[in-house]
Amino acid sequence: MKQSVQGCYVIEQQENIMLVDVQGAFDEETAESFHKDIQQLTEKMSGSAWGSLVTFRGNGLITPEAESQLRETTQHRQRKGMIAIAVVILNSSNADIQQMQFQRIYQDCELQFHVFTDSENASNWLNDFVEQESAYQSA
Repeated sequence: MKQSVQGCYVIEQQENIMLVDVQGAFDEETAESFHKDIQQLTEKMSGSAWGSLVTFRGNGLITPEAESQLRETTQHRQRKGMIAIAVVILNSSNADIQQMQFQRIYQDCELQFHVFTDSENASNWLNDFVEQESAYQSA
């Protein structure tokens, strides 16, 4: 798990889904490290449509600088084949603010996304979306 003073994250690939687990505040230092790690994994995933399931745990917020970096990271992932993101916000009293932050990032990138309060529904939506889009693209 990568850690900074503010937050930590884990990134892994599960077939055509990139799993991201974030805990704590997402500051500029965390966002820069995250961008570098994401670049390595997206190279392995490029070539076909894929999605990302992001689980955001706790009350941590995204700083304005980190929000800008996450926009760039999202655009990079889109260039490498990412077509959708499902965000799960857990154990947060700031969920409404966090949801607005994600909406700003993903709407600016014109990316299909949904915010959920549980992982199962998020995973089901994301898998269905990626499967349908992949079938549509190959038709």
